[in-house]
Amino acid sequence: MGRGLGSGLGKTSGRGHKGQKARSGGVKGRGFEGGQMPLQRRIPKRGFRNVFKKVYAEVNVSDLNRFEEGTVVTPELLRESRLVKGAFDGVKILGDGDLDRPLTVRADKFSASAVRKIEAAGGKAEVIAGA
Repeated sequence: MGRGLGSGLGKTSGRGHKGQKARSGGVKGRGFEGGQMPLQRRIPKRGFRNVFKKVYAEVNVSDLNRFEEGTVVTPELLRESRLVKGAFDGVKILGDGDLDRPLTVRADKFSASAVRKIEAAGGKAEVIAGA
């Protein structure tokens, strides 16, 4: 660019004549609307979104009845059996429904009622370390 007339891009260096885009630093940023208030600033804003929030997949105690007696239920097993689908930071077991067989359940979190129901059925609720 700008290496003389013989190069084909000499003199104005392919920028044309004058105008905003011919100037150095003349190209405005994404979302610039020619001086009109940009859409991002016109729309009302409310609330707060925590980008560090952990989102847990929720599995009810009644859903665990599909596993054989004595099975060690892990988050990986829940994914294989399609009880957990999608991207989550962990698995939380909730206490909805009843459990009719002893299982060892390993998860990131448990509700208090889920722990009661798992232990009442003769199983164990184990919290995975690092959750």
